Amino acid sequence: MKVREEEVKVSGRIRSIVIRPVGERSWPGVLLYTDIFQLTESTLRTARRLAAAGFVVCVPEIYPHGELAGVALEFDDAGKAAGLAGAAATPTASFDADRGTVLDYLAARDDVTALFVTGFCIGGHLAFRAAFDPRVAATVCFYPTGLQNGGLGADVADSLSRAAGIRGRLMVVFGSQDPHVPADARLQVVSALYAAGLDDLELHIYRGGEHAFMRDIGARHDPALTDLALAEAVSFFGGR
Repeated sequence: MKVREEEVKVSGRIRSIVIRPVGERSWPGVLLYTDIFQLTESTLRTARRLAAAGFVVCVPEIYPHGELAGVALEFDDAGKAAGLAGAAATPTASFDADRGTVLDYLAARDDVTALFVTGFCIGGHLAFRAAFDPRVAATVCFYPTGLQNGGLGADVADSLSRAAGIRGRLMVVFGSQDPHVPADARLQVVSALYAAGLDDLELHIYRGGEHAFMRDIGARHDPALTDLALAEAVSFFGGR
């Protein structure tokens, strides 16, 4: 399916890329959170694949207010340091406020029929928090970091402790070789979700998957697992 894309400033301040199928009909909307490197071509390639499956995908910058606004970081040590610094300077409340702004934008579009959320790494954690919004019907978190200990930004996030407030469907994907979310951290996350009553969820742990295995640049990329993960997400959003 062909797609078209445009850059928009959500609420006049959050730089975002919106990608949607060509045509006049309406589609489910997906808020897609990036990793710490923001609007890289790698992430946008994934967003285009998702849009081509029949979604209006909105990809906002996660650091739209400070010196990283408008910056797509390189996948190198300097880029990593800048991305981590951007996270460390951002309060959880700021992430949450931006989430509400972008979801409001998607919900108001004439071509959007429902609200879904997904994200990668820190974006997986942000997607988890977006699931607190009762408008979000389904959420897919790809290798979310910091859920086990509240590591997100400038403070300790209360994400797992609020899990009982999630009303939509939830799917979480980890790689078995992810040092940021090792086996004990995954167990902590899943145990907390079950304790919160979220026992009707999908959990995938991909054998051999490293952190950021869906990023199509670098030695960690696993094309087969990426294809599988995207197919699972599309099927999950489709209500299987």
